[in-house]
Amino acid sequence: MTDSRHALIIANDRYADQGLKKLRAPAQDAAALERVLHDPQIGDFEVEVVHNASADLMRRRVQGFFNDRRRSDTLLLHFSCHGLKSESGELYFAASDTEPPLLAATAVASQFVRGCLAATRAGRSVLFLDCCYGGAFSRGSASVRASGEVNVLESFAKDEPVSGRGWAVITASDSMEYAFEDRELTENSAPRPSLFTHAVVEGLETGEADLDGDGNVSLDDLYEYVYRHVREQNPHQTPKKAAELQGELHLAHSRRGGIKIVAIPSPPSVRAALNSDDFLTRRGAVTELCARLQRPELAVAEGARQQLAEVAHNEVQPLADQAAAALSEIRLAPSPDHLDFGRVPRGSHPPKQSVALHGPPLARHCVVQPGQPWLRVDPARSGLEVHVDTAAPGHLAGDLMLKGVADESVIHVEAEVVPADGDGPHEPQTQDKRRTVVVDPSTVPPPPPPKEPPKITEEQERRDRTTPSRRAPTLAGAALALAITSLALLFMTMQRGVVAVVARADAGEAGNVEDNIREQGALTPLIVCLITGAAALVVGAYARHDLDARREHYTRQAVSGTHTLTAVAKGLAIPALILAVLAGVAYLVGSGQW
Repeated sequence: MTDSRHALIIANDRYADQGLKKLRAPAQDAAALERVLHDPQIGDFEVEVVHNASADLMRRRVQGFFNDRRRSDTLLLHFSCHGLKSESGELYFAASDTEPPLLAATAVASQFVRGCLAATRAGRSVLFLDCCYGGAFSRGSASVRASGEVNVLESFAKDEPVSGRGWAVITASDSMEYAFEDRELTENSAPRPSLFTHAVVEGLETGEADLDGDGNVSLDDLYEYVYRHVREQNPHQTPKKAAELQGELHLAHSRRGGIKIVAIPSPPSVRAALNSDDFLTRRGAVTELCARLQRPELAVAEGARQQLAEVAHNEVQPLADQAAAALSEIRLAPSPDHLDFGRVPRGSHPPKQSVALHGPPLARHCVVQPGQPWLRVDPARSGLEVHVDTAAPGHLAGDLMLKGVADESVIHVEAEVVPADGDGPHEPQTQDKRRTVVVDPSTVPPPPPPKEPPKITEEQERRDRTTPSRRAPTLAGAALALAITSLALLFMTMQRGVVAVVARADAGEAGNVEDNIREQGALTPLIVCLITGAAALVVGAYARHDLDARREHYTRQAVSGTHTLTAVAKGLAIPALILAVLAGVAYLVGSGQW
């Protein structure tokens, strides 16, 4: 989703002019659309509703809505009102104070809206027009006429935006059609949303508009869903679309998709360790992320999962393999994944079977969606309870779709509903009562650990909390000692090397520097120098990692002392290692020539 999402809903159903018929749908449209767009699990828009406003107020709100936006913004403007055509052929949106003979002064011109749409700096803008083009007129009205075509989309598709990345317009009907309210244009019935807005709300709220099943409802998904839904309900109404977009525009999350969890990032120390140049430090950070992935706090585990996914794609092979192995543990693993209820008498109590969900809490947190109306599912302590409705006779076969944060799985279900004793032929009465179920891992006990961890008594826990740890300072001191030893061995090597070179010079042509170096014993301290220098760096790195991972166990003096000691150790060990390597190279290159 984009960084900032805003929606403005303009709904007008009452008009001062007697020639404009009262509409039943706009108020219901605004309430239903506001609910789904504002829902953080669906649209996650900031929504403003303007109801029965004057033309001046409508213009102010529309222009203010498009002003002062950024390229990261997504804007959605929805009109639910009468659409009127002037004598010159221009489209206007009716306000509560609109006077049809004075459209330019008392209504909102489509050209004005198009100008705001073209001038905005928002990255993407979407306009929904659920308006009556011709259905705006009361029977016998002389003040409003519906002659000629309205050409709705042409009113908005003339120019491309000058600043933003794209725009789209979806209209409830084409130029010569009504936007039907509840299949007919009657005036005396209970208010219900219009066919168009009802399809938009239903597609977003149920997730059925997610036609490609990727967990998001794109603009194309929603238009295809709304088009089919409206045409099925009323063949005389045809939604239309015009768009100039780069890439896909996701209007909403789909409840049919995976679980959406707001992740809690890992601690700064872990993120810093992931960016370290030291391999062992990065390995320690990956190990910590693997542990956080198992945590019962789903937001913490999701944060670790996202970082492990980056490690699996971007790190060196050993760390990438470690991350991939941890991520494989959070895949959905229903057991069994095939249920056969066998022969079930029609009309009997719905039988049920259990499905267990395995893995850590993040793996067991999922959405379960029945694929057929005769399937029922309820969460249980062990995972799921699957029921079969026995109202419909015959062979039943369907699937339960499980979708989690990382992947999805399918449970296939079969049953044979047979006539009960004395049961005569009649039509099936099964109703579509499909219900999406979210499995809460807090109700599912975690699998038993491979072995019982050692129990920590209250006294031990209290002592751990109150007694400062000395591990990191001790390791830092050891690193410094190793670095000093490495430096001392380097000096010893250089001293013996100088003695060997002088002895070679005194011996003249009969001398051999390699024999002199071996005689002076210069190679042994050189090798030990390399080992102790490397060990100093490794021990210092481990001390810093332990300090970052368990900072709450250390005092300020311990933290400061550890940083100082490891810095000094590193400053001594690195030069010692460099000089030792150069000395070794010089010995290998020059020993055969002297």
